[in-house]
Amino acid sequence: MPNRSAGVIRQDWEPVVLHKAKPKAHELRDPKAVNAALRTGAEVVTVKKFDGGANKKSGGGPAVYARKLDEVTEPASLERVAGEVRHAIQKARLEKKMSQAELAKQINERTQVVQEYENGKAVPNQAVLSKMERVLGVKLRGKVGK
Repeated sequence: MPNRSAGVIRQDWEPVVLHKAKPKAHELRDPKAVNAALRTGAEVVTVKKFDGGANKKSGGGPAVYARKLDEVTEPASLERVAGEVRHAIQKARLEKKMSQAELAKQINERTQVVQEYENGKAVPNQAVLSKMERVLGVKLRGKVGK
């Protein structure tokens, strides 16, 4: 048998108070709980969330704001090949009686690249322009026509 201390045994007469558990967040958002609080006159706080309930895939929202911010700091469209350069490439190529495919092969680029330069859809690349200058024998960079 275990040894018990020889001390005096006392009884604790302090009152014990049991509190009700706090309601959980999802219970507070329950429509029944909100209606009950409104009926009793308790304070009910509603907060509208930004874009709450909106279609996230729609064109609006933060993505539009981010794009506008980018447009302020950087231009939205890139510079395209100038009309003078386009005509100079076409004229020089036709004078040498070359097709777009032959020119592309000589400058080690795809035919599509030459087409884009001649149509004015390409973003100017100095390396490609220098290759075209070398093959066609025409100045395409700097002041064209001089």
